[in-house]
Order: sequence, then structure tokens, then C-alpha cells
Amino acid sequence: MLKHKLHISMLLLLALVAFVPQTGYCRPARRGKLLYMTLTKGFHHESVELSKQIVKQIGEKSGAFDTTVTEDVGAFTKQNLKNYDAVMFNTTGELPMTDEEKNALADFIRSGHGFVGVHSATDTFYTWSTYGDIIGGWFNHHPWHEMVTIDVVDPKSNLVSFLGNSFQINDEIYQISDFKAETSHVLLQLDPKSVNTEKEGVRIRYYGWPVAWTRMFGKGRVYYNSLGHEDAVWNDQRYQEMLLNGIRWVMRQIN
Repeated sequence: MLKHKLHISMLLLLALVAFVPQTGYCRPARRGKLLYMTLTKGFHHESVELSKQIVKQIGEKSGAFDTTVTEDVGAFTKQNLKNYDAVMFNTTGELPMTDEEKNALADFIRSGHGFVGVHSATDTFYTWSTYGDIIGGWFNHHPWHEMVTIDVVDPKSNLVSFLGNSFQINDEIYQISDFKAETSHVLLQLDPKSVNTEKEGVRIRYYGWPVAWTRMFGKGRVYYNSLGHEDAVWNDQRYQEMLLNGIRWVMRQIN
């Protein structure tokens, strides 16, 4: 009888240890592996350096994943990508990847692995059409850099439900061109009433100003969040939780 009680106590203790109270999720049975690409061949955001620390900290504190940061396009080989569950881009410009490296990345995602893009990841690979199919659209000017209201389009989603129906944030807001609205699930979008839509450079499109979305590329899950220009945003607990949820979602640790 005593052995039976001890066995039950041990099971309860293990369950408590596995629980992560900060996020409300349980620690995954296996830590994921994230390859974080931060090479820029266009505008270089100062927040990129801070982002490297933040992404690593998010993975370590949650126990959800380990992060390898790279600016080496040579990391994108079929053999090396076998070591990872997901790739994350915080990039700009036409990265000097060979066709073989591009195909390795596309095949990696298409086969069921994850891809996360933040902020200027949509300001990348304008001449590689497959990348548009992966991420869902491209950066097309940022008319606003101010305090704005962001609407939570899908408050039932596990990725953004903690945000309520809307929230305010001070950051650079992207417009997206060629957005694949029909095949993307928008999570967050700009509330146009919180900005001046008659400002020079504003382009009004039928899909508005999506800020974060998910989509599929083959069997792979894709998550994109256009916020992240400012250091203050990377230090914002809400943004960190958005990223954690997005990374865990593409790694299939949560639904």
C-alpha cells in the first residue's frame, strides 16, 4: 500500500514539474530545435541583436526549444536541416542562398517542419516566388510608426487568446502587398481607426493591414508576425508570448 502511495506521489510531482505556469502550457515531451536566421542584405534593424538574446531566453525559460543563431546561408543544407524542427527568419534583402539551399529550405517546410517569420522577414527574397508562397506576402512600405491599436481577429486561437479583443502597441506597422488572404489565417490586424489612413504612402487594400497570420506550406506550418522593429517590443512580455506560441505552434507542440 505504501509503495502504491509513493508511486502516485511521484507521478503527481512529475506532473507539477512539467507544468509551465507562465504560459499555461505543459512542457513538451521533447525540446524542439530552432534555427534562427538573422542575416540582413537590406536594411539592418538594431533590434536584431537584442532579438537573438530574447529568442534564446524564450526557449530556455519555457523549456520548449533550443535556439541556434546563424547568419551563414551554408546552414541551409538538407543534411543540416535534419537537426531542426523549425526555421525562423528576421532578415532583409536577397539573401545569397544558392538554388540548392533555397530548395532545401522549401523542402524542409513542405515536408512538415515549421517556419517563423518576424518583422522584416517579409522584406526578404522578393525575386524568389516560392518564398512568397511560404510566408504569404511582402513588405510594402510602413506609413505608421506610432502608438496603434491592434485587433485580435481570432480571439479563440491558442496563439493570441491571451491578448483579449485588442491591444495597443508602439511600433512600426507594415503594409503587405500580394497577401495570400484566401490561404492565410489572420490572427491580428491593424485597427484603421487608430491611424491616419489618408497619410502619404498608405495603400488601401481589400484585406486591410494584417499584422500576424498562420498558413500552411505543403505539410509545414508557417507563422508570421510583422511587429518587432523596436527593442521595446522585443522586451514586451506580450510579444514574447506571441513568439513563444507561434514557435510552439509551428513545431506542433500546441494546436
